[in-house]
Amino acid sequence: MGNFGEEITCRYLTKKRFKILERNFVKNWDSKKKGEIDIVAKKDNVIIFVEVKTIASAQSGGYLPEDKVGSQKKRKLIKLAESWLIKNKLPLDLKWQIDVVSVRVDLDLKKAKIRHLENAIS
Repeated sequence: MGNFGEEITCRYLTKKRFKILERNFVKNWDSKKKGEIDIVAKKDNVIIFVEVKTIASAQSGGYLPEDKVGSQKKRKLIKLAESWLIKNKLPLDLKWQIDVVSVRVDLDLKKAKIRHLENAIS
């Protein structure tokens, strides 16, 4: 379901004039710990790191996809964003933000509802 949500999100962002720079950036800190940023994009000279959360509407259990982004995940995303900037030799004071995109998929209707939470993590 995750890859499907990322595909939908990339199409959504492209329509909103975001330029997709990278997908599935993985950082290994050691043999046990690793992290991933789903999408790295750029719009209006701002680097946007996008965390995509996808669920099937029928299986939501009353929660929203973005509810799965807890404080530990937020800290990890900030570290990953800084790692991406360093890897790409960009200054850490460059304008950047972390967005969360929530995708709820209705498998019966074959439709998806997207909720874009801009600058959701600081």
